[in-house]
Amino acid sequence: MYQGYATFYKTSQTEAMRDTVWSWLMDNASPVKGLVAEMDGRLLGLAHFRAFARPLSASIGGFLDDLFVSPEARGQQVADALINAVRDHGKAQGWTVIRWITAEDNYRARVVYDRLAEKTRWTTYDIKL
Repeated sequence: MYQGYATFYKTSQTEAMRDTVWSWLMDNASPVKGLVAEMDGRLLGLAHFRAFARPLSASIGGFLDDLFVSPEARGQQVADALINAVRDHGKAQGWTVIRWITAEDNYRARVVYDRLAEKTRWTTYDIKL
């Protein structure tokens, strides 16, 4: 499932990279958490998320790092279920917001996101290290 996510974004990923992410997910002390959607033992989607500090509002929010639904499960509200589960987790933790980014051309997912969340005015920048 995670390899499918990397392939969707045309990102090279090694087994060692997947092992690292898996070790984060299996470590209760890690800030990275994960959820899967499944039916009848078949994985339909995944979400990775974590808390982040919001100094300007003196609060904690949640960042949805990864959300992926298998192509055959799209259109079945799997993304809705995963996002709502992250939202429920955030509410239980006292978070003030759930935030994520997506590719500008991820049109199908953005239809879901526009229905469930508010598009912000912020633009994202990266510095490669």
